[in-house]
Amino acid sequence: MRSKLIVFVMTLFMTAHAEKAGACTGITLKTQAGETILARTIEWAGSNLGSSYVIVPRGYRQKSYVPGGKKDGMDFTARYGYVGMSVETEEFVSEGLNEEGLSVGLFYFPGYGKYEDYVPEYSKSCISDLQLVSWLLGECRTVDDVKRAIGRVHVVSIYPNASTVHWRIADASGRQVVLEIVDKKPMFYENRLGVLTNSPGFEWHLTNLNNYINLFPGKAGDREFGNITLSSIGGGSGMLGLPGDFTPPSRFIRAAFFQTTAPRMVTAGQAVRQCFQILNNFDIPVGAQFVDGQNMPDIPSATQWTAVTDIRNRKIYYRTMYNSMIRCIELNNIRFDEVKYRAAPLDKVTEQPIELVTIE
Repeated sequence: MRSKLIVFVMTLFMTAHAEKAGACTGITLKTQAGETILARTIEWAGSNLGSSYVIVPRGYRQKSYVPGGKKDGMDFTARYGYVGMSVETEEFVSEGLNEEGLSVGLFYFPGYGKYEDYVPEYSKSCISDLQLVSWLLGECRTVDDVKRAIGRVHVVSIYPNASTVHWRIADASGRQVVLEIVDKKPMFYENRLGVLTNSPGFEWHLTNLNNYINLFPGKAGDREFGNITLSSIGGGSGMLGLPGDFTPPSRFIRAAFFQTTAPRMVTAGQAVRQCFQILNNFDIPVGAQFVDGQNMPDIPSATQWTAVTDIRNRKIYYRTMYNSMIRCIELNNIRFDEVKYRAAPLDKVTEQPIELVTIE
């Protein structure tokens, strides 16, 4: 396990500099009744992440990694049960929901974050960045709980040269924050917009959004231009100039506009489906992240999975690069005081199913 872990985090570092690594896009929708639906993608063009879902019961004990890949960090026990989506190893939960309605997810954040230096003397209060989601889901009920809890620990990197991450946190009240650790200090930002991507920092993205104040949904009207009349040649011309590349700033802008112009649905189920439709626009083909002539991994997409979380109804949905069928795990059907810990691959078969249409 340790050798596999070190290979993974070193690969994360190297592919980060080759611009082939993680990219995540998060959005938030509200229903007409005020239900909060969170959604996100997770990208990794370097290799198959081997993602799993994990069911974690109350009382489950874990131990944190510290730099070098050793399990010498803090011990932590889940007060609350949760369901998570892991990457590479089942211990690295990158998105999850607990039985109290707390949702936590990590997003790639290269070049802008900086954690504390690891001090062995404080190892028993050190938690690795890739395990912070697991600890928070098992420990906290609300955003305020999270803010207090972060003050009790030291967040460190398993491999000091690997990219940092930042986190999206939301609770059953609908409140949502972004946690970024910059210059060794944790900073929380209220996320009333509900969008998150990657670098630069969250506040920068909000400022950059002002550059697109001219965009609007629908079709632009006719305009007199000298001695001629200009007319739109297609629908959606009000968003002409919306950036279409895969960089984090461009994805943030697209996500913000697609989210805010989406009609507010009546039911949570409708909003869940709407989230998947919106995030179709952020699927990244593998080839888009590789220079011509480079060897590409044998995976169908850099967007390896998409997850949608219905906080009020305690449901987490997902689909993957291998199977676009939407699957659902209902936390209300799990007895977290009795269930055994388990982890299982997101896909049993790594090939998109095709249903034959029978013509009679």
